[in-house]
Amino acid sequence: MKVGFLFNHDALHQIRHTAPVIGEIVRYPQVEAVVLTSSAEQEREVRALLGAAAAKVRFVSLKIGKVAAALDRALRFVAPFRRIATLRENLPAFAALDVLVVPETTSLLLRDRFGLDQLKYVWIPHGAGDRSVGFRAVMRGFDLVLLSGAKVRDRMLAAGLITPDNHVIVGYPKFDTIDNGPPARLFANDRPTVLYNPHFDPLLSSWYSMGEDVVAWFAAQSDYNLVVAPHVMLAQRRVHASVEHRVVHWRRDVAERYRSLPNIHVDMGSEASVDMTYTRGADIYLGDASSQIYEWIVRPRPAIFLDASKAEWQDSPDFAHWRLGEVIGDIRELPGALDRAVREPDRFRAAQEAAFAATFSLTDQPASARAAAAIVTRFGGA
Repeated sequence: MKVGFLFNHDALHQIRHTAPVIGEIVRYPQVEAVVLTSSAEQEREVRALLGAAAAKVRFVSLKIGKVAAALDRALRFVAPFRRIATLRENLPAFAALDVLVVPETTSLLLRDRFGLDQLKYVWIPHGAGDRSVGFRAVMRGFDLVLLSGAKVRDRMLAAGLITPDNHVIVGYPKFDTIDNGPPARLFANDRPTVLYNPHFDPLLSSWYSMGEDVVAWFAAQSDYNLVVAPHVMLAQRRVHASVEHRVVHWRRDVAERYRSLPNIHVDMGSEASVDMTYTRGADIYLGDASSQIYEWIVRPRPAIFLDASKAEWQDSPDFAHWRLGEVIGDIRELPGALDRAVREPDRFRAAQEAAFAATFSLTDQPASARAAAAIVTRFGGA
């Protein structure tokens, strides 16, 4: 059985959600693991995560033609043209597989638009958040869905996005890649460190309307450190458009005058942005809609959410994570919210612990091993 793992994205943030499964599935003698990548950076990242197990994997580099590459250069900051071109121009590589494992939904175009209907499609979501975009009708197209825990499963079942027979709860494979040692020290002082983690969604993100004010506030004080580490996709495009919300915004950069300050660290997409360096090392979370809040509550700590869209969030499942901290709608409320976070660090501990238990299934077996077993059991015999 040939099982392919596709990595076909502008950034590297999806890789840790499925790559650990490769290292486990190669243990099955009836499986040939194939890794398909659309950039050299992706292949290097997968090889680094697999270590010695990479020798048991066949790597396939997916290329696109000159015309598609030229169009990509013109459109990459507006639309994911390259991702679709990569699928369309490499159909023989996908047709040679029995199963394709992906961390996103665009790959279903292989079947729905390009005719590869004999291939079995497995989806491992890259995150366990609450945004509505994570619960769309397109998800009904997968043959097998591997989920992190009961929270996501229950919502998907209620919406008819999965069936009782086409999903398995396996846990969160990304956690298998994280060093359980002490977190890295982010600054050479003992001040509380705030992680500002805005999303890229043009409606929900605080970056476009509040981000500059957030950084300026921290620059003008000396009580806190600040790590500015947005969702890595924020820096991948200059223009961000949401088809779902019909909103378009232009991304501003962090002003150079802030980047050299000793209490501010700006990271617009390094490895540390995706390997939980900041979510493990900071003391207070400041964000909006990113699913990284669920990686944050591995160790319960204060969280503050910026309501940039004036959302009606209180009873919405799309904003369930906003119950895990204080919600503010104006930068003028930030000093008070930070003060309360320092004075009452356990204020939302019970809510965070309950949310973590519902979001992530933890057993004695690693999530990646559970995922590999689910794939082999479903399509190749255990």
